[in-house]
Amino acid sequence: MAYCITLAVTFILPIKTLPMSVLNVAGYKFVQLQDLPELKARILAEGVQRSLRGTVLLAEEGINLFLAGEPEPVRNFIAWLRTDSRFADFTVKDSWSATTPFRKFLVKLKREIITMKHPTIRPENERAPVVDSATLKRWLDQGHDDNGEPILLLDTRNIYEVERGTFTHAVTPKIEHFSQFPAVVQSLPETAKQQTIVSFCTGGIRCEKAALYMREVGFKKVLQLDGGILKYFEETGGAHYEGACFVFDERRAVEADLSPSLASSGQ
Repeated sequence: MAYCITLAVTFILPIKTLPMSVLNVAGYKFVQLQDLPELKARILAEGVQRSLRGTVLLAEEGINLFLAGEPEPVRNFIAWLRTDSRFADFTVKDSWSATTPFRKFLVKLKREIITMKHPTIRPENERAPVVDSATLKRWLDQGHDDNGEPILLLDTRNIYEVERGTFTHAVTPKIEHFSQFPAVVQSLPETAKQQTIVSFCTGGIRCEKAALYMREVGFKKVLQLDGGILKYFEETGGAHYEGACFVFDERRAVEADLSPSLASSGQ
């Protein structure tokens, strides 16, 4: 009796990786704005003309934006925005993705560009003291600030963001909205008022308001991480940070090299 043996051969093809050709930018500035409807119309027209996607938030206290598109149109839009003297020093943080993580281009008018519900906190009039990424990394490397004092890292983000990643040993209040942050501050131990506190968030906007609020209620030395986690990633590679950083677009999170998190994309 003859037997016929069939061999099944499986070929594993390499996964084709799309080039990271989409430029994503995020930035904010606290500055007094009075002409909101007119400014909204101009920004909307410029963004649509350049086929940009993302969201621009405008309020009397300033601007906050997250945009994506082909590199040249994105950079041209930022250059156009800087022609307005109020935004002449506007800075953005860059990252890259293979696809556009936004579906539309929206410009919204808000009461606050980041909601805290404390009208006495006016970052457009006074900026909180900052610590840059390199200095914070050095402090964390040595275990204390330049005066030999221990550092309390305070995460000002929402709990679902913290779950994606945060700094090692950071204090992480379990809040669902930034407007809950002042109540968290009231629960911190009295001894914290004498510590060196570094507040941080994704891009800097929340930790700036947080630092101002904490100084207002009696905390002596509160600094904000300049540029937030994203700038820290860019300038230090993410030392002393565990996990990814949640972002508010379809990427969901980015790694320390600012690439989209594979854990978020399901790859």
